[in-house]
Amino acid sequence: MIHHCVRFTIKPGTTPEQLEDALASLRHQGEAIPSVQSFLVGRDHGGAYEWGATFQIADLEGYWEYLIHPAHRRTDEVGLPLVDQFVSFDITDDPDPETGKRIAALHQRRFDTDPELTALVSNINQYEGSAAPGPHAA
Repeated sequence: MIHHCVRFTIKPGTTPEQLEDALASLRHQGEAIPSVQSFLVGRDHGGAYEWGATFQIADLEGYWEYLIHPAHRRTDEVGLPLVDQFVSFDITDDPDPETGKRIAALHQRRFDTDPELTALVSNINQYEGSAAPGPHAA
């Protein structure tokens, strides 16, 4: 089982309507992507971030489905331009120590095939974690 988690802050000047559209799009991912078994989108408490989301996915095949699904791409388009700071991480009960590298490779594969997405994330002030493209990957 993989729990894909994101935490983020929003750029100053973002309207409440823009924020709600982005949060609604995150929720839609959880509802629309077949490989997502459960999800949560909401306020982030206990750190420097304002918002967060987590998506529970059974395996790497489902993770890839999640990454390339049009609902996820829509969230990238409406949400990433609003994000100031972003971190992603994955928690898994898979005992294979290579799982993290495989997850990072899926993200990199997605960035390698979608230069517009790479440009979107490159415009975020701070972007780190399992989903960070290129040399910024943690």
